[in-house]
Amino acid sequence: MRTSLNIFGSTRSSVHRNHALITPDTHVKAPLVDWLNSEAIFHISPAMGARFLQYTALMGDNSRSSVLRETVERFVYVLEGSIKLTSKENKQTHALRPGHYAFLPATSDWIVEAKRTAKLEIFEKQYVPLKGNPSVLQAIIGDASQVSSEPFMGDPGAQLKTLLPKDAAFDMAVNLFTFQPGATLPMVEIHVMEHGLLLLEGAGVYRLGDSYYPITAGDVIWMASYCPQWWVAMGKTPSTYIYYKDVHRDSLEDWK
Repeated sequence: MRTSLNIFGSTRSSVHRNHALITPDTHVKAPLVDWLNSEAIFHISPAMGARFLQYTALMGDNSRSSVLRETVERFVYVLEGSIKLTSKENKQTHALRPGHYAFLPATSDWIVEAKRTAKLEIFEKQYVPLKGNPSVLQAIIGDASQVSSEPFMGDPGAQLKTLLPKDAAFDMAVNLFTFQPGATLPMVEIHVMEHGLLLLEGAGVYRLGDSYYPITAGDVIWMASYCPQWWVAMGKTPSTYIYYKDVHRDSLEDWK
């Protein structure tokens, strides 16, 4: 029997032309095509106007991911459970637990497997090679707890962890941002980069466009290019979110 039915049809979720807030009460599971024993909650996709895909993968017992399509790159962040990454081509295997992450480049054969249930946050996009640079990207596997943070624009209350190299061969960035209660982004940002964001812990208020939204752990936000955005952390505990953005591509040919 379903006991959490919302008989009044209310939600904090809100979807607009250049931004969206997706809250857990509106989640609907969908099949993960070519994955074994897995489902997904697709938060952000081209269907809403985004240029990337963000979803929560719900892996069951004895589950396995698909192999990436040739032009698609994938970033995996472990939320719950444990997984194994395997590449036959590189003859490598890695065990990942909550807080661990992996960047899997396009054209690679990396597979994600789970013996028991696991929950992952995943960002995917079409890889855009840097013009005139034949670099072949390699997989990056790390533990966020071992990544040093830096004060954002000199504010010790806002600590930024950069999970991928600041290398022009990469066309995506994924970062962790931790704010002490009361800390804010120092200004309203308006920029060409597009964002996908999951609040991992804490709460606050996010400005998106001309609206202000209360945000809590588990909420997902999409910010299109040039969407005005600003954040303040609230409550009595720090807030942390993981977020994606597209980077290092600015020629007209890149937007085809």
